[in-house]
Amino acid sequence: MNLNPSLATHFARIALGHVGREYPHKLDQVLSSDGDLLPPRTLHPIFFGSFDWHSCVHGWWTLLTLHRLFPDLATAAEIAALADRRMTVANGLAERAYLDRPLAAGFERPYGWAWLLALHHEACRHENRGWAAALQPLADAIADRFMVYLSKLTYPITVGTHANTAFALVLAREWSLDRRPALTHAIDLWAMRTFGEERDYRGWEPGGDDFLSPALTAALLMSRVMEPSQFTAWFDRFLPEPAMARFQPVEVSDRSDGKIAHLDGLNLSRSWCMFSIAAVIAPSPRVAGLNAAGQRHLDAALPHVAGDYAGEHWLATFALLALCRAPVAPR
Repeated sequence: MNLNPSLATHFARIALGHVGREYPHKLDQVLSSDGDLLPPRTLHPIFFGSFDWHSCVHGWWTLLTLHRLFPDLATAAEIAALADRRMTVANGLAERAYLDRPLAAGFERPYGWAWLLALHHEACRHENRGWAAALQPLADAIADRFMVYLSKLTYPITVGTHANTAFALVLAREWSLDRRPALTHAIDLWAMRTFGEERDYRGWEPGGDDFLSPALTAALLMSRVMEPSQFTAWFDRFLPEPAMARFQPVEVSDRSDGKIAHLDGLNLSRSWCMFSIAAVIAPSPRVAGLNAAGQRHLDAALPHVAGDYAGEHWLATFALLALCRAPVAPR
């Protein structure tokens, strides 16, 4: 299935239904006094919905991306009006102030950081709006923090959940290109030092609550850092074709369980990685196999983007990532 107006409308309705839904909400907060006990909408005037801060950030990325790709959708005016109300300079400064709190150094590091940069990158594409300007102070602060973080991150975090380093750097690097050459350079150096000599991946995955593949996110990062021919050779060493046989769509036993529901996201994020890697290594004979595997993973998860709020508050984002990279099916 290709991304089309009907599916885009479906995703937009899902995201509109949760970016403004304050409760239930899981705060990422270190308390320093009773005065810190405030409702999400006060602490985070832009990103108080979607169960948690990072999901709200990438819910907004979903909405702005769909608004750009499908400007004639019935939801377009609603998206723009809501973004105009929420993404103001004052609200952006309040979000920045939360990040600057003394005990917030690790707030949303690195997953939420990366998605904020991705959202700002998307907002910059909407030049006739003030959304990017509202997010600029927050994006600048997070870019600075990524520089500090990479300078002391001796080892990669290769889990399948939010702390995953490679996934965050894929998004951060896209933002930094043409904006922060120093950050791009730092990411590239760190990636080459960390993953450049890796081969014959034998990690344990999937884990029971993964929504990211440690192997494929590392490979996706390297596909952005290396030249295509260099990456193709690296990928053949890192994940030889026989090893790819283990990457089959995963089963989800209980979609009302927030952690187990992560596995639908694993299918979607694997699909995104496979499609993206296939596009880089073309015309390698592995392209067809990667695209076929990516489609199997997408087909397994796409029917479950909506349903239970445990997955509904975030899965459309990962479906959109995969669909934006999927090969266009012939008519």
